[in-house]
Amino acid sequence: MDQTISFLYEKFLLSDGICTDTRALQKNQLFFALKGEHFNGNAYAEQAIASGALLAIIDEPQSSINNQFLLVDDVLTCLQQLASHHRSQFNIPFLAITGSNGKTSTKELTARVMASDRKVQYTKGNLNNHIGVPLTLLTIESDTEFVIVEMGANHLGEIATLCEIAKPTHGLITNIGSAHIGEFGGKEAIIRAKSELFDYLRKTGGVPFINLQDPVLQNMSKRFANAITYPNEWCALKSATPFVYYKDEYGDTHSTEMIGAYNFWNICAAVTIGKYFKVEDPYPAIDGYMPDNNRSQMIELGSNTIILDAYNANPDSVLAALNNLAVIKSQNRIAIIGDMKELGTYSLDEHKKVIDFAETLGLDAVYWVGNDFVNAYNHSKSKAFVKIEDLISLLQKQPLAGATVLIKGSRGMRMEQLTEHTELWT
Repeated sequence: MDQTISFLYEKFLLSDGICTDTRALQKNQLFFALKGEHFNGNAYAEQAIASGALLAIIDEPQSSINNQFLLVDDVLTCLQQLASHHRSQFNIPFLAITGSNGKTSTKELTARVMASDRKVQYTKGNLNNHIGVPLTLLTIESDTEFVIVEMGANHLGEIATLCEIAKPTHGLITNIGSAHIGEFGGKEAIIRAKSELFDYLRKTGGVPFINLQDPVLQNMSKRFANAITYPNEWCALKSATPFVYYKDEYGDTHSTEMIGAYNFWNICAAVTIGKYFKVEDPYPAIDGYMPDNNRSQMIELGSNTIILDAYNANPDSVLAALNNLAVIKSQNRIAIIGDMKELGTYSLDEHKKVIDFAETLGLDAVYWVGNDFVNAYNHSKSKAFVKIEDLISLLQKQPLAGATVLIKGSRGMRMEQLTEHTELWT
C-alpha cells in the first residue's frame, strides 16, 4: 500500500471523520480540499486547520504549510484511495445499487429492511458519485454488518470506477431507461454503462439481483449462474391506485405509503434482498416507509391532493408517473410537468413523446413548464409556460380546487416551489 495512504489511514482512525466543506467542519475531522468547477478547497485549508481540523489534505502548497497539512498529487484521488482501503478492512456484504430510475427509493427501502436485524450503513441523500461514494464508504464503522452503496452515472466508465473503489459483493440494477441519454450518447451506451456493475460482479464472483420485467436486464441474467431474480413468490402486485398494495408469499395483503405501480418494483427488490439475506420479516419496514424529499410524496393542499414527485425526471419516469395519474379515480386529474434535463440532442423528440402520450390519457388539464417543453409544444389541449413564475401567475388568478395533481420535473426546475404558494390551492 502507498505510504501516503498508510499514514493517512492512521490519521483517519484517530479522527472524527471526513469533511470537504469548512462550513460543516467539526473539530478533529480530516479536511479534504477538493476542487470543482466553481470552487477550490485549497483556498480554505488554512481556515480548516484554524477551525480545529486534525489534518488538511491539499494538492496546492500553502504559505504556512506544516505537519498539519498533507500535500498530495490529487486530493480527489487520495480520497478515493483512502475510502477503498477502508472498505478493504471489512468482510461483509457490500450491495451496490444503480439504475435509470428508482435507485434511491430502492436503497431507502432496502436499508430499512436490512436494518431490522443488523447494523447497516448506506448512502445518505444523493451522495452517489465519484465523491459521494468514497464519503459513504468512510462512514462505515467497525461494527457495521451490511453496506448499501448507491451509484449514479452520466458517462461510460463511471460505474466501473465506483466498483473498483467500493468493491461490491452484490449488486442490483433497478432498470435501464433514458436518464442522462444526452450525456451517454444513446440508449446502447446507457446499457453498457449500467451493465458495468454486473461486469464487475461477474469478474469477482459477486451476486446480482435481477428484475426480469426489464427485458434488457432479463437478457443480462443469462450471463450468471447465481442470479437472484424477481418478481417471485415473496411479492405480487395487487393494485396501485394510487398507493401500492401487494401480496406476500402467504397471500396476505400489505398496504404501503408509496405511489404508483413503478414503485412496486422497488418494493419487490427490497423484499427479495431481505429474504436472500435471511431477514425473517421484511414487510413491516416496507409498509411503514414514508417517502420524503419530493419523491412520490402525497400532500394535501386545500381540497387538492398533490403527488409531489419533483426530485428528478427523465422520459421513462415521467411516462410512468403520467400513466399512474391516469388510473387514479378522481374527478379532476391535472399534470404539471417541468423540463427533463440532460437529454442532449434527444431532448426535442423526448419532450414531444411525453406531450403526445399525455394527450392520450384523458387528463383534465396538463401544464408544461420550461423551454424544452415550449419548444416541443404543439397541442391546443394543454398549456406551456417558459417559466414556472408564469404558471404561478395563472394559478393565482385561477386557483385549483378538488383536483389530484401530479407535479414532476428535473431537479433544476424546482417544481416543488408550486406547493410553497398556498394561494394556488383552494
